[in-house]
Amino acid sequence: MTDPLARWRLVLGEAADGALGGRGADVSAMDAALSWLYDRDVDGQGAARELARDRTGGRGSSRLTVPDWISEVHRLFPKETIERIEQDAVERYQLDELVTNPEVLARVVPNEVLLQAVLRTRHLMNPAVLAAARRIVAEVVRQLMERLTTELRTALQGTRNRRRPSRWKLSRNFDFHQTVRQNLGRWDPVRRRLGVDSPRFSSHVKRHAERWRLVLLVDQSGSMVPSVIHTAVTAACLWGLPGMDTHLVAFDTQVVDLTRDVTDPVELLMGVQLGGGTDIARAVEYAASLVDTPRRSLVVLISDLYEGSASTVLVHRVQALCGQGTTVLCLAALDGQAEPAFDRDVARRLAEVGAQVGAMTPGQLAAWVAEKVSR
Repeated sequence: MTDPLARWRLVLGEAADGALGGRGADVSAMDAALSWLYDRDVDGQGAARELARDRTGGRGSSRLTVPDWISEVHRLFPKETIERIEQDAVERYQLDELVTNPEVLARVVPNEVLLQAVLRTRHLMNPAVLAAARRIVAEVVRQLMERLTTELRTALQGTRNRRRPSRWKLSRNFDFHQTVRQNLGRWDPVRRRLGVDSPRFSSHVKRHAERWRLVLLVDQSGSMVPSVIHTAVTAACLWGLPGMDTHLVAFDTQVVDLTRDVTDPVELLMGVQLGGGTDIARAVEYAASLVDTPRRSLVVLISDLYEGSASTVLVHRVQALCGQGTTVLCLAALDGQAEPAFDRDVARRLAEVGAQVGAMTPGQLAAWVAEKVSR
């Protein structure tokens, strides 16, 4: 770890050399690595200067290539700093070479930002690069599955029935509050500890007395990439749950039913075609064809609601679904932050005809589904 003075030197840049004194070799290398990236937007002219320097001769030190730079970043900085630098490189400076150069792909730390970049630039990759990029997709999907599976299944497994003790002494059945109440007599005020002689376990109310159909409609437009990723993983987590019949449908101006690929979200994401126009009404029409029992059907439309055709058609089709008893939820975002950006006028009109409109994390979506099917 660098000392405070050196850290200030990295924050202030080379202009602080006179005031803060000399630099060690590692600090100089850190400064060079940071300057290679962040000097691009000094006065808004960084990119132009980069291009000019590349096209002219000079007597300065040799310039870093992207593979050299990523190697230096991994050598010099801690993991959390590496992830932030790589995120800025992709999101802020659009350095697509981070995910299209096999040398770089072999070294980067897989994260959601890089996965989004892979999906956006997949069409630029040759087969060898695609194989390397798949490592990022697989690792990020594994991380998301690990985090979301417990979150989603906990929301759907049922409410606790404290009147009926469970014979199964499992961690998910452990009743903390009842255990404390039953063992209050064993409280040791000196040691400030509660001795537990009889742990309590409670059963759960079954949420799914009848089978429900859940249709996830996901917009493939470029702005919806984070939601596409989380929808694919969420669908895989929900797939096969007792009482749930899950369908996943992707759309732009065409509609593609991806349900058969839900069990393999890596292959599903590598096959998604991002970009193009948007025909939300057509996707809703397809969802309606999957609804066989309206009052036990949930249609979740994940889209920014910027309709490419007449929005009136979309409103009429959502109104028809709601009118027959189907529950419709329109999500402007489905990811870890759930920060919405959407057509507010269309959202208002859909809400007026009976749809619910909002933005959710996958865990919040699971809780919403659980609430609907347990009524």
